[in-house]
Amino acid sequence: MSAATQQPLLQDAAPESAGRQQFLTFGLNDEVYGIGILHIHEIIEYGNLTVVPLMPDFISGVINLRGNVVPVINLARRFDQQPREINKRSSIIIVEIETGDDSFAEAGIIVDNVNEVIDLGADEIAPVPTFGTRIRTDFIQGMGRVNDQLMILLDINHVLAISEISAIVEFNGSPGDLRERTAEK
Repeated sequence: MSAATQQPLLQDAAPESAGRQQFLTFGLNDEVYGIGILHIHEIIEYGNLTVVPLMPDFISGVINLRGNVVPVINLARRFDQQPREINKRSSIIIVEIETGDDSFAEAGIIVDNVNEVIDLGADEIAPVPTFGTRIRTDFIQGMGRVNDQLMILLDINHVLAISEISAIVEFNGSPGDLRERTAEK
Protein backbone atom coordinates (compact mmCIF):
# COMPACT_ATOMS: atom_id res chain seq x y z
CA MET A 1 0.00 0.00 0.00
CA SER A 2 1.40 3.39 -0.92
CA ALA A 3 1.42 6.32 1.49
CA ALA A 4 -1.53 7.97 -0.24
CA THR A 5 -3.67 4.85 -0.70
CA GLN A 6 -6.88 4.52 1.25
CA GLN A 7 -7.43 1.15 2.89
CA PRO A 8 -10.38 -0.80 1.49
CA LEU A 9 -12.17 -1.15 4.82
CA LEU A 10 -13.44 2.43 4.52
CA GLN A 11 -14.76 1.85 1.00
CA ASP A 12 -16.95 -1.01 2.24
CA ALA A 13 -18.41 0.99 5.11
CA ALA A 14 -22.14 1.54 4.67
CA PRO A 15 -23.68 4.89 5.53
CA GLU A 16 -24.94 5.25 9.08
CA SER A 17 -28.51 4.02 9.47
CA ALA A 18 -31.02 5.46 11.91
CA GLY A 19 -29.84 5.02 15.49
CA ARG A 20 -26.60 3.29 14.52
CA GLN A 21 -23.12 4.73 14.21
CA GLN A 22 -19.98 3.38 12.58
CA PHE A 23 -16.55 3.61 14.18
CA LEU A 24 -13.08 2.85 12.86
CA THR A 25 -11.31 0.84 15.57
CA PHE A 26 -7.59 0.91 16.23
CA GLY A 27 -5.06 -0.16 18.83
CA LEU A 28 -2.91 2.11 20.94
CA ASN A 29 -0.82 0.84 23.89
CA ASP A 30 -2.88 -2.34 24.41
CA GLU A 31 -6.20 -0.46 24.38
CA VAL A 32 -8.82 -0.47 21.63
CA TYR A 33 -10.27 2.88 20.59
CA GLY A 34 -12.83 3.98 18.04
CA ILE A 35 -13.41 7.18 16.08
CA GLY A 36 -16.66 8.00 14.29
CA ILE A 37 -16.28 7.05 10.63
CA LEU A 38 -17.60 10.44 9.51
CA HIS A 39 -14.38 12.04 10.85
CA ILE A 40 -12.09 9.65 8.93
CA HIS A 41 -10.67 10.90 5.65
CA GLU A 42 -8.23 8.08 4.93
CA ILE A 43 -5.62 5.75 6.39
CA ILE A 44 -2.00 5.82 5.23
CA GLU A 45 1.21 4.03 6.09
CA TYR A 46 3.43 5.65 8.66
CA GLY A 47 6.32 7.52 7.05
CA ASN A 48 7.73 10.65 5.41
CA LEU A 49 7.33 12.82 8.49
CA THR A 50 9.10 16.17 8.58
CA VAL A 51 9.89 17.31 12.12
CA VAL A 52 8.97 20.93 12.84
CA PRO A 53 10.97 22.62 15.63
CA LEU A 54 9.27 24.19 18.64
CA MET A 55 6.04 22.20 18.33
CA PRO A 56 4.34 20.57 21.33
CA ASP A 57 5.82 17.11 21.97
CA PHE A 58 2.64 15.34 20.84
CA ILE A 59 2.94 16.85 17.34
CA SER A 60 5.39 14.50 15.65
CA GLY A 61 5.72 16.57 12.48
CA VAL A 62 3.98 17.17 9.19
CA ILE A 63 3.45 15.17 6.01
CA ASN A 64 2.87 16.19 2.44
CA LEU A 65 -0.48 14.68 1.49
CA ARG A 66 -1.09 15.36 -2.20
CA GLY A 67 0.33 18.88 -1.92
CA ASN A 68 -1.27 19.71 1.44
CA VAL A 69 0.78 20.06 4.61
CA VAL A 70 -0.93 17.94 7.27
CA PRO A 71 0.21 17.96 10.92
CA VAL A 72 0.63 14.53 12.53
CA ILE A 73 -0.19 14.00 16.20
CA ASN A 74 1.24 11.12 18.21
CA LEU A 75 -1.94 10.03 19.97
CA ALA A 76 -0.11 8.19 22.76
CA ARG A 77 1.80 11.37 23.65
CA ARG A 78 -1.42 13.38 23.45
CA PHE A 79 -2.80 11.01 26.10
CA ASP A 80 0.37 11.52 28.22
CA GLN A 81 1.42 7.92 27.58
CA GLN A 82 4.67 6.45 26.34
CA PRO A 83 4.33 5.67 22.61
CA ARG A 84 5.21 2.25 21.26
CA GLU A 85 8.02 1.81 18.79
CA ILE A 86 6.90 2.33 15.18
CA ASN A 87 6.52 -0.95 13.26
CA LYS A 88 5.06 -2.20 9.98
CA ARG A 89 1.48 -2.06 11.36
CA SER A 90 1.80 1.55 12.57
CA SER A 91 -0.49 3.83 10.61
CA ILE A 92 -1.53 7.43 10.28
CA ILE A 93 -5.27 8.03 10.30
CA ILE A 94 -6.16 11.27 8.53
CA VAL A 95 -9.12 12.85 10.32
CA GLU A 96 -11.20 15.93 9.67
CA ILE A 97 -11.76 18.12 12.71
CA GLU A 98 -14.06 21.08 13.21
CA THR A 99 -12.29 24.42 13.41
CA GLY A 100 -15.38 26.56 13.95
CA ASP A 101 -17.47 28.63 11.54
CA ASP A 102 -18.48 25.43 9.68
CA SER A 103 -14.89 24.83 8.52
CA PHE A 104 -12.70 21.78 8.88
CA ALA A 105 -9.00 20.96 8.92
CA GLU A 106 -7.14 17.71 8.37
CA ALA A 107 -4.76 16.18 10.87
CA GLY A 108 -3.06 12.82 11.07
CA ILE A 109 -2.96 10.68 14.20
CA ILE A 110 -0.36 7.96 14.72
CA VAL A 111 -1.79 4.66 15.97
CA ASP A 112 -0.21 1.25 16.64
CA ASN A 113 -2.58 -0.59 14.27
CA VAL A 114 -5.90 -0.20 12.49
CA ASN A 115 -8.48 -2.91 13.10
CA GLU A 116 -11.91 -2.66 11.48
CA VAL A 117 -15.07 -0.63 11.05
CA ILE A 118 -17.78 -1.59 13.53
CA ASP A 119 -21.44 -0.68 13.64
CA LEU A 120 -22.92 0.21 17.06
CA GLY A 121 -26.48 0.94 18.08
CA ALA A 122 -27.32 3.49 20.74
CA ASP A 123 -27.90 0.63 23.22
CA GLU A 124 -24.30 -0.55 22.63
CA ILE A 125 -22.77 2.80 23.63
CA ALA A 126 -22.43 3.45 27.35
CA PRO A 127 -21.99 6.96 28.76
CA VAL A 128 -18.60 8.45 29.51
CA PRO A 129 -17.21 7.03 32.77
CA THR A 130 -16.55 9.55 35.52
CA PHE A 131 -13.35 7.83 36.66
CA GLY A 132 -10.97 4.98 35.90
CA THR A 133 -9.80 5.86 32.40
CA ARG A 134 -6.21 6.38 31.32
CA ILE A 135 -7.15 9.47 29.30
CA ARG A 136 -9.06 12.66 30.05
CA THR A 137 -12.81 12.06 30.16
CA ASP A 138 -13.51 15.04 27.88
CA PHE A 139 -11.68 13.10 25.13
CA ILE A 140 -14.28 10.31 25.37
CA GLN A 141 -17.57 10.26 23.45
CA GLY A 142 -18.70 7.02 25.11
CA MET A 143 -17.81 3.40 25.73
CA GLY A 144 -18.65 0.93 22.97
CA ARG A 145 -19.73 -2.58 23.94
CA VAL A 146 -18.53 -5.23 21.49
CA ASN A 147 -18.61 -8.95 22.35
CA ASP A 148 -18.68 -8.28 26.12
CA GLN A 149 -15.64 -6.01 25.77
CA LEU A 150 -15.54 -2.24 26.22
CA MET A 151 -13.75 0.11 23.86
CA ILE A 152 -13.16 3.84 24.24
CA LEU A 153 -14.96 5.90 21.60
CA LEU A 154 -13.04 9.14 21.12
CA ASP A 155 -14.47 12.59 20.55
CA ILE A 156 -11.80 13.66 18.06
CA ASN A 157 -12.82 17.33 18.24
CA HIS A 158 -11.99 17.34 21.97
CA VAL A 159 -8.82 15.27 21.59
CA LEU A 160 -7.58 18.00 19.25
CA ALA A 161 -8.71 20.96 21.37
CA ILE A 162 -9.11 24.56 20.22
CA SER A 163 -5.52 25.57 21.00
CA GLU A 164 -4.15 22.66 18.96
CA ILE A 165 -6.68 23.24 16.18
CA SER A 166 -5.42 26.79 15.67
CA ALA A 167 -1.90 25.43 15.15
CA ILE A 168 -3.28 22.85 12.70
CA VAL A 169 -5.16 25.50 10.73
CA GLU A 170 -1.90 27.44 10.36
CA PHE A 171 -0.21 24.35 8.90
CA ASN A 172 -3.07 23.66 6.48
CA GLY A 173 -3.13 27.22 5.22
CA SER A 174 0.58 28.02 5.24
CA PRO A 175 2.35 27.28 1.95
CA GLY A 176 5.87 28.65 2.81
CA ASP A 177 8.86 26.62 3.90
CA LEU A 178 6.84 23.71 5.26
CA ARG A 179 5.43 22.84 1.82
CA GLU A 180 8.86 23.10 0.24
CA ARG A 181 10.44 20.85 2.89
CA THR A 182 7.69 18.23 2.71
CA ALA A 183 7.64 18.28 -1.11
CA GLU A 184 11.25 17.11 -1.11
CA LYS A 185 10.31 13.89 0.71
